[in-house]
Amino acid sequence: MTIQVAKLSDPAVRAFVTAVNAHDRDAFQALLAPGATMSDDGSDRDLADWTDREIFSSHGHMDVDNESRGGLALIARYSNDTWGEMRTRWSFTVDDGGRISRFETGQA
Repeated sequence: MTIQVAKLSDPAVRAFVTAVNAHDRDAFQALLAPGATMSDDGSDRDLADWTDREIFSSHGHMDVDNESRGGLALIARYSNDTWGEMRTRWSFTVDDGGRISRFETGQA
């Protein structure tokens, strides 16, 4: 059962999912701490290149099925025009200013 985005516990993660689903690159960038990093399936990736390719250019969309760790870990059905839909895991590190300094994703 999908969790409504507005009901996600962590404000930064809620804003992340909202920005992804709205394809709002500016809002997405505003959520990231300076020097933010990410990994996909355990390999660090260039954040700007990955987000352009996997989210914005390919119409990425997240339907969250489960959250844990106070909303900093998600299980979601992620879809985009390149890969279709897959079950994914997401883990977020949020800095003291409420910005995302790192996220990790991969198949669940």
